[in-house]
Amino acid sequence: MSKLVPGGFDDLDGVMRVMTAAFDKRFGEAWTRAQCAGILPMTGVQLTLAEKREKIIGFSLHRSIVGDSELLLLAVDPDSQGKGIGRKLLRHFVDSSRKGGATRIHLEVRDGNPAVHLYETAHFQQAGRRRNYYKGNNGEQFDALTFVMVTEDGP
Repeated sequence: MSKLVPGGFDDLDGVMRVMTAAFDKRFGEAWTRAQCAGILPMTGVQLTLAEKREKIIGFSLHRSIVGDSELLLLAVDPDSQGKGIGRKLLRHFVDSSRKGGATRIHLEVRDGNPAVHLYETAHFQQAGRRRNYYKGNNGEQFDALTFVMVTEDGP
């Protein structure tokens, strides 16, 4: 059974291991260690880890500020995918965003990423498209889809 715990700078080795395993280099979605380290001290940033036996098997990174909450990264180690960990991390992001007063909850994902289904089943709806947003390691470009949380009560 996995558990969710807060993360920080000391967890970046595990975060980078999961991100490297989960994000195919072909698509250019992964962040660098410097990008992750650079955003952690910013206002409203939260790193959440999914751990199993003290090993990081997934994580989410989001930023909430002035009523707006954005999921920046979500990844699950391929060996742990399909076990509800991504859904658990996403639910935690939404719940903590709402508790923090977010009135707009959103995210961005590469068109064609299997996670699109996860976001749609969690009541996110596509709100836009950024053409050629991601640049893969061979120069190939991929669109990004923007999603917003839609509920009966509003965001």
